[in-house]
Amino acid sequence: MEISWKDFEKVEMRIGTITEVSDFPEAKNPAYKMVIDFGSVIGQRKTSAQITKRYKKEDLLNRQIVAVVNFPKKQIANIMSECLVLGAVGKENDIVLLNLDFRVENGLRVG
Repeated sequence: MEISWKDFEKVEMRIGTITEVSDFPEAKNPAYKMVIDFGSVIGQRKTSAQITKRYKKEDLLNRQIVAVVNFPKKQIANIMSECLVLGAVGKENDIVLLNLDFRVENGLRVG
């Protein structure tokens, strides 16, 4: 299905740095809880991600990621998810996070 450029522009993908990572035993599937810093304009956002197959908590801390920041908030177990971290989804929900070649300013828009 094709979308228009106008539709694509509505999706606000931003660069953020993971500042906190913790286990999320309340989640239905194995996941981590995270706090991501999107810079001074957007601030910090909480989320969860089912990325425990490939990543350890210490590998995620201070890592820059790409996330959608303009979806409505969503209750996931006992936290309110405020953004969606993006990654490539393989077989059996094996997720590989989108990666940056160089560190950039938090909050930069992806487009």
